[in-house]
Amino acid sequence: MQSISDELRLDKRQAPPAELMVLRHRYPPAQWPAHRNYGELAAFWLQVHAGLRGQGRVLAETTRDFREARIDIATFGRVFAGQLRDYLQHLEGHHRIEDLHYFPRFRALDNRLVAGFDLLENDHEIIHAQVLTVVESAQALLRDIERGGDAPRYSADAYSDRAERLHGLLDRHLDDEEALVIPSILEYSEAALR
Repeated sequence: MQSISDELRLDKRQAPPAELMVLRHRYPPAQWPAHRNYGELAAFWLQVHAGLRGQGRVLAETTRDFREARIDIATFGRVFAGQLRDYLQHLEGHHRIEDLHYFPRFRALDNRLVAGFDLLENDHEIIHAQVLTVVESAQALLRDIERGGDAPRYSADAYSDRAERLHGLLDRHLDDEEALVIPSILEYSEAALR
């Protein structure tokens, strides 16, 4: 993996430069489902991303409901822990499969794609670091729930700030990944990735 310049880091960029997204202009998103090479893998990829976005929204809603006293502390503690665990396992598992299985195959398809997939792999490192801060703040929140008093409200605020940052980074990453992955599938077919 090549090193990524500071301005292209996930936590700094607004969008990747066109030279890293070499096929995006050829395959606009509105045309993806009708393309002859759009198959199960492309649809599944987008479905996984939609699932991650949805899990993130549900988790944020649960936390917001607790912070705004729409659910009690016991219910929140029970629901929150399971939602967070499922979300983070899904996210980390998806990234592991991409890094170990799919990204190397995409890189091998076309030398022009290598820098874009290096960018996405670097994103995974940044996201993982943010996941660790989210886990740390979630653990503090769960400990404070056990203690009771006002501490859980303050911990929920701290957790929420870190989780919002994670969701923002992940949204940017998923958008950029789709703009690189799906056009690559359409260009080279799903069979080329097997």
